[in-house]
Amino acid sequence: MMHNISGISTAGPRAVTVGTFDGVHLGHRKVVEYLSEQSKPKGLLPTVITFEPHPLAVVAPERAPLLLETPEEREKCLRKTGVEVIVIEFNESLRKLTVRQWFERLATEYNTKLLIAGYDNTFGSDGISMSISEYEEIGKEYGIEVMEAPVVKGVSSTNIRRALAEGDTVAAARMLGRRFSISGIVTHGRELGRSLGFPTANIKTDASLLLPAPGVYAADAILSDGSRYRAVVNIGTAPTISQGLPLTTEAHLTGFSGNLYDSELRLEFLRRLRDEKKFGDISELKAGIANDITDAQNI
Repeated sequence: MMHNISGISTAGPRAVTVGTFDGVHLGHRKVVEYLSEQSKPKGLLPTVITFEPHPLAVVAPERAPLLLETPEEREKCLRKTGVEVIVIEFNESLRKLTVRQWFERLATEYNTKLLIAGYDNTFGSDGISMSISEYEEIGKEYGIEVMEAPVVKGVSSTNIRRALAEGDTVAAARMLGRRFSISGIVTHGRELGRSLGFPTANIKTDASLLLPAPGVYAADAILSDGSRYRAVVNIGTAPTISQGLPLTTEAHLTGFSGNLYDSELRLEFLRRLRDEKKFGDISELKAGIANDITDAQNI
């Protein structure tokens, strides 16, 4: 049984698109834009139906990806486009629905009259290999018109993950249509940066989220009060002064002095500055960090 997490409006009838929408990238935005365009003249309520957790976490847990944003961030991004968002629990019951069962539920539970399909949308346990024309024919049985949305070539959540795995936050931003960002709570860390004269905020992020590849990055750090500072971010293990320690995300905020502990900090990545490296000694490390700060400020 589908479980509604976010609440369903009593309004209708609806035009619906269905998908995971991880990252709400330019391809997703094109689908939602098309959904809104087609809804208006037909007098339909544009609605996005998405899932929690990611379907692969149920279908094939070993292949479930790290996410580009939290479910809350995804829903917020989608709502900003002016559509209604319905989040349903993806579980074994939902996984087993056939194409016709999917269409029946869309028709009866959500009063769907129009379904907008993305280029890689599939529906139902028996619909993986079906074409858009086959979905169109089945839709007619339930009074649902099926239309295919335009494609933004080369843009996908998978391609964004690949770019981030290579540390290419610029390419990720091009596909997202905005800077890639992460948020987390500032916690007490090893205070290695402070001992070097470059205090850093140690950021604890959600373990389900994807981080860029280890390295040093230029970013903008946004505090909970909205103030913004240019930052140098190190994702790594600080090999010059430590060995065998876990990966951490630390940010030095240029021009900031104060206490950030237990507050939320968001990092918007600009570009990768260099690989993390083991310097010959502490003096070389300090000089390297100073150069990183200069490079970040010059962007």
